[in-house]
Amino acid sequence: MHHEPRSTLRTPLPPGRMITSDEGDGDVQPLWLSDRPAPVELWAQIQAEHTTSGLWPLLLDSPDSDGGDFRPWGSGEIFPEQMSSPASHDPAGLLAQWWAAHTAVDEDDVLPAAERLAVTAPFGQSWPGLAPSRETATNADQLAGEYAQAFLTDRPQSRLGLVIAASGADALTDAGWAGPCNYDDTAKFSAVIADWEHRFGTRVVAVGFYPDNIWQGSRPHTLAAYAERLTGAHTWDFWWD
Repeated sequence: MHHEPRSTLRTPLPPGRMITSDEGDGDVQPLWLSDRPAPVELWAQIQAEHTTSGLWPLLLDSPDSDGGDFRPWGSGEIFPEQMSSPASHDPAGLLAQWWAAHTAVDEDDVLPAAERLAVTAPFGQSWPGLAPSRETATNADQLAGEYAQAFLTDRPQSRLGLVIAASGADALTDAGWAGPCNYDDTAKFSAVIADWEHRFGTRVVAVGFYPDNIWQGSRPHTLAAYAERLTGAHTWDFWWD
């Protein structure tokens, strides 16, 4: 994004500024960021204009939201130049690769082999393939707007970010988010989420800070238990750092 977004939106925006990427010659500005916390109704209003404006709204949280540079967003720790294109990745292939990596067992593993494989039971190391698509039973945009308000109620210090992107999935890459720091390319995550957008009607609303979904803690939870929590849920939270 190389211009102020105000002229492309009917929805009035609060004060904000373009964020320059830390990398390059200072000419890459992939993100507009509000100066102050976002009004609760703003996400839904801007998302409704996405098809005409090309701007995708993201609610952005920060560990130093009470002061400082509102890292990583306000400090420019975003790197779109380092990302590939989400369209160049196959979602099913990526998930199969990650499954193999996380179920691999070696002699240096901190978990016993049986305990590691129990996490993904009954599949173990065998990738089960993609879950079948299903039609959404409710209006995805309406639910996303309601979740945006709930997120801001829980994290009222969050700010509004705007990214020129074809979808919420692409917005993660186009903004240059380097959040999944243990992985090499945010575009791979965007590719998987784009598939979820197509098959399940998901919407990307917020980028914040969450605990690990399965592995973090004294003992990992099981994939089966995690799947039970996801099935029928209207909001999904993920930890990628």
